[in-house]
Amino acid sequence: MTRRRKLLIALVTVLVLLVSTVVAAGVWYRPMLMTGTGYAAHNACAIHHLTDRTGDPADDLPPNPLVPVLRTELDDAEGSATSSVLGVAFHQTAWLTEHGCAVAGERPAWTTAGLPAAGADGPGGVPLPHAGDAPVGIDRALDVAAAVEGTRGLVVVHRGEVVGERYAAGFGPDTRQLGWSIAKSVTAALVGRARLEHPDAGLDPEATGLRPEWTDERADISLDDLLRMTSGLEWDEEYDLGTPITRMLFSEPDMASFAASQPLAHEPGTHRQYSSGTTNIVCDLVRERTGLGTDFADQLLFAPLGMRSAVLEADASGGPVCSSYLWATPRDFARFGQFVLDDGVIDGRRLLPEGWMDYSTDVIPAGGEPEPYGAQWWINDARDGTSPRFPKMPADAYWASGHDGQYVVVVPSADLVVVRTGFSPGGTLDSLGVDALVRDVAAAVG
Repeated sequence: MTRRRKLLIALVTVLVLLVSTVVAAGVWYRPMLMTGTGYAAHNACAIHHLTDRTGDPADDLPPNPLVPVLRTELDDAEGSATSSVLGVAFHQTAWLTEHGCAVAGERPAWTTAGLPAAGADGPGGVPLPHAGDAPVGIDRALDVAAAVEGTRGLVVVHRGEVVGERYAAGFGPDTRQLGWSIAKSVTAALVGRARLEHPDAGLDPEATGLRPEWTDERADISLDDLLRMTSGLEWDEEYDLGTPITRMLFSEPDMASFAASQPLAHEPGTHRQYSSGTTNIVCDLVRERTGLGTDFADQLLFAPLGMRSAVLEADASGGPVCSSYLWATPRDFARFGQFVLDDGVIDGRRLLPEGWMDYSTDVIPAGGEPEPYGAQWWINDARDGTSPRFPKMPADAYWASGHDGQYVVVVPSADLVVVRTGFSPGGTLDSLGVDALVRDVAAAVG
């Protein structure tokens, strides 16, 4: 064999090994890369079409080594946003629908492009009149909270009136913002609304046998277990590329079915594992049993409350993403807070079953994650003789909490609702000073 032939064979061998390595790496990292491009595509589509912002959607991508190699293109004619790695691989597209943006290989068959404009302010719903000049203590507390990096919106409501608000540059009272897991607490209210309006839908918290494919031990999972995050279904809520939560949100066409397919890791009712998947199972159940369709949240809750900016996005199958994808203005999030503070009563009309908020904020002991948690609500006082989780806030405070620093805090003893929205990856209620804001505002109105 000639030297030249030997060299050629060696080069071919190296090339084959190189290609094989690249292909293998692509297969190995594909789930991670696809969730990354799905995240970027959905983020760009939603910010472009659901808000009036003019900034770069990439500013809302969390810190990640993948971000510098992502490339995103918007197509207004198609109503889509497509992201990829360096423009050549792992493409994911998010499509504008009448229910926000859905990640899918092609436009979902159930939708046409175009998001209806938010309805104009009108009579009805939860009124939020402005009280005029705020007490000095509230202004001072809002100024401190507004200076925290990442803060985009603040609204304080006392006795049903707005007593102060702040907005970052580029944001305002009419700018929709993503509430992330605030939607979970909204889901608890949706279950209550559905029980009141559709009493024959089989939505009693003790109901079991919730899905036809649950013919094994999962048949014992109750609606109460799902609401309290004690379903026992295996899950990982870490927002790392390729984990169940990111796979569900950014690459699965039917999020509720994906979550429901997880195996049982614990006996139902015995172990608390925070899971966005279980919330999507809950909403799928409400949608299916009421027969109201993808817009059931608008019919049951947003329209009666006057939350005219609210958009609950759907996935590619048409299922509402009740775990994570609720967009609304801070004022409309405050309307929701006032609604639950008033025990679900608007202008004398009861829209939640009597006692539903007591149920939603009751803490049932379980193993697993130790934080006081009710039915899709975070609770300050575990009512077990221990100190409140956040001692700066009144003990009876409870709150909806969303990724990247979104909060709706309700304080019945002070007749108070405090909303904070922003982009603060890794921030917590105390590190962002929300507990201090609530404390200071409560003192100012007390």
